[in-house]
Amino acid sequence: MSLDTATVPDRDLLRPLRYLWRVPLLVVHAMLAIVVALLVMSWNRDRVMLEGREPFAHRMIRWWSTGLMRIFGLRAVRVGEPLLDPVLFVANHTSWIDIELLHSQRAACFVAKAEIAGWPLVGWLAASGGTIFHRRGSNHSLASVMQVMVERMRGGRSVAVFPEGGSGYNGVLKVFHARIFQAALDAEVAVQPVALRFARDGRRVIDAGFREEESFVANFLRLLGEAPMDAEVHFLTPVPASPDARRRMAELARERIAAALEDQSA
Repeated sequence: MSLDTATVPDRDLLRPLRYLWRVPLLVVHAMLAIVVALLVMSWNRDRVMLEGREPFAHRMIRWWSTGLMRIFGLRAVRVGEPLLDPVLFVANHTSWIDIELLHSQRAACFVAKAEIAGWPLVGWLAASGGTIFHRRGSNHSLASVMQVMVERMRGGRSVAVFPEGGSGYNGVLKVFHARIFQAALDAEVAVQPVALRFARDGRRVIDAGFREEESFVANFLRLLGEAPMDAEVHFLTPVPASPDARRRMAELARERIAAALEDQSA
């Protein structure tokens, strides 16, 4: 792993000032999320991309996610181009903000842990956006999730997954689980790796995601007060389909994401 990383000193005198204006904006933005979910997603959630045209509901998801990131001081930077729907996006995972980062570029149905479904407001908003909930450690749950993934992709929606099976920290990219790639093979859609990378002044920031033993609330509050940085979304070369070698598909996707994360010229 590269050591050329950027951090902000622990004594950040501007942090209190950022909270003063970011917290009120966050409250207003959360209220907008409710309006979007009620007035847009409730009647337009099943629309899909036709001839490359993005549905209005998907554009609203991207707009809201981009706005949320700006409140946190994150400037979304796209590198490369996402494939047209439907596609299986596979990305590295370091924080809850990864979902909004990818959503700022392309609306997709995410696979997320089942606990999120029970979170006040957040769970309802996630379900409204098409999130597929998975109970970790349950083979029965995974089989059901993969069936839903296949149905969504056959119906024209893109699905996004974090094949590491959980969030990492300190810039470590864990092993990718190969089984999840079977959904793309069954739905006969392409697999596109996506590298999510945070940077400040061109240098990678590895602790923008969860730190070891850091809770969701602690990470949320820390990011809310952080100095501005870039949030890069690298859409990489698709992985060739290998029906008899899912493990190779997983390894190749991981290799391409690892290379993008370490690319100091990005």
